[in-house]
Amino acid sequence: MTNQRNALLIGDDTNASYHPLEAVKQEIIDVFQGHLNIHSTEDRTQLEPEQLSSYDLCISYTDSWRVQVTPAQTASLLAYVSGGGGLLIIHNGISLQARYELTQLAGAKFTGHPPYAPLEFTLPPGGADHEIMQGIQAFAMDEEPYRFDFDPFTEKTVLLEYTHEGASWPAAWAHQYGLGRVVYLMPGHHVHSFLHPEYRKLILQSGQWAWR
Repeated sequence: MTNQRNALLIGDDTNASYHPLEAVKQEIIDVFQGHLNIHSTEDRTQLEPEQLSSYDLCISYTDSWRVQVTPAQTASLLAYVSGGGGLLIIHNGISLQARYELTQLAGAKFTGHPPYAPLEFTLPPGGADHEIMQGIQAFAMDEEPYRFDFDPFTEKTVLLEYTHEGASWPAAWAHQYGLGRVVYLMPGHHVHSFLHPEYRKLILQSGQWAWR
């Protein structure tokens, strides 16, 4: 008998503008192999309570600002996390905040990004001590330098920063939300991002922290 946990990986293919789930889903599944049974879908009815309650972790790679989750699905996701569920948001998955209620859940508002560029990712002093970051080293990859306005009401730990245009910007963070846990990871523009060994380790450890 297996004690493996179950995760919902939700994204978009039909309505994806730039980041189709199909392009990266196998790499995400492979990252969690042996740790999570992942159900991958673009069917947002899976966010409704009777479906979502069967998962230990929800992974968002949604890529649609035009097609919002419904008010009922929004309420379900908020209840799921605040009740003890885990949420891992990767790159464009922050588009869930097309429903404004989910901006606080994510911990920040996406404001846009300059062009794709080589980026250096480093661990800020507070982030290096976090459980997620144990054994994680600074790394570099080409990525979209996403930028955010932080929600002032959410106490979060910045896990990773990147340097761009002479300034440091947050690239990953984690926080509690009620009884649940939320992690956001900025890298993930395309499949090459998911092949970086250090980033794969970060995805796994983020998911493990979120579902506990």
